[in-house]
Amino acid sequence: MDFNDTQLVTAYLKGDEKAFEILIARHLKPVYNFVRRLVSETAAAEDITQDVFIRAWRNLKKFDQNKNFRTWLFAIAKNAAFDFLRRKKSFPFSDFEDEAGENALVETLVDPAPLPSELLDRQDLARRAVAAIAELPAKYRAVLSLHYDEQLTFQEIADVLSEPLNTVKSRHLRAIIALRKIIVGD
Repeated sequence: MDFNDTQLVTAYLKGDEKAFEILIARHLKPVYNFVRRLVSETAAAEDITQDVFIRAWRNLKKFDQNKNFRTWLFAIAKNAAFDFLRRKKSFPFSDFEDEAGENALVETLVDPAPLPSELLDRQDLARRAVAAIAELPAKYRAVLSLHYDEQLTFQEIADVLSEPLNTVKSRHLRAIIALRKIIVGD
């Protein structure tokens, strides 16, 4: 039987250690991916993600079970990533490549069997998109990542970022406009 997050939180708070392990397994990859897109460094993203789950574990008793656990967890992840970026004071977001030199973002944007000319055009567009996204402020990248990569609604994003819904919608629109200008060159 598959338990939802609220049921798992309740079970953990009643002493079921396995329930928190299930929550970690369920949310580890999405949280890591979100943090990785914000900080662009694999090692830092791994450390931050570990910190996110430690913070969640320490504060689970304070979690309002009437709220969405996933939204709460992503808010912790956003705060941890932004804390790291503030401490670092340098934003090398242009590098989306892993240690092997592969660019996962480019690979996900490319059709697996395009014509050679389409492949070149798409790779160029993907490179420009990666570079354009890297130029955006972190608050815009966070909205884009949460919406397009994590499929959160604008209301859920507003909850994660502790921002008004209209602010999130505005940031999304501004990010899209900025990306269009950077990529198309308007």
